[in-house]
Amino acid sequence: MASTPKEPRGWKDLPIGAVPYRLSTDYKTGDWRALRPVVDQGKCVKCMLCWLFCPDMAIIWDGEKIVVNYDYCKGCGICAHECPVNAISMVPEPTE
Repeated sequence: MASTPKEPRGWKDLPIGAVPYRLSTDYKTGDWRALRPVVDQGKCVKCMLCWLFCPDMAIIWDGEKIVVNYDYCKGCGICAHECPVNAISMVPEPTE
């Protein structure tokens, strides 16, 4: 009888070149980042360019303001680069 492979708990459990068989949202990837985006809501003009260009869909409009889902944000900085009013700053990830 063949053994059943161990269920991966996250992206770190996947071998190199693996093809995940679960939804990509099942694997939280936010612990990759060294920098995190912080939105200055006072400067934000709600143009949604950050949302449009975010490759991880980590930018969320909650109906009132822009929110970053840090569970999936990899800290690439594209949102800050594309913001026309410099409302997004990339700051060092807090260390514990």
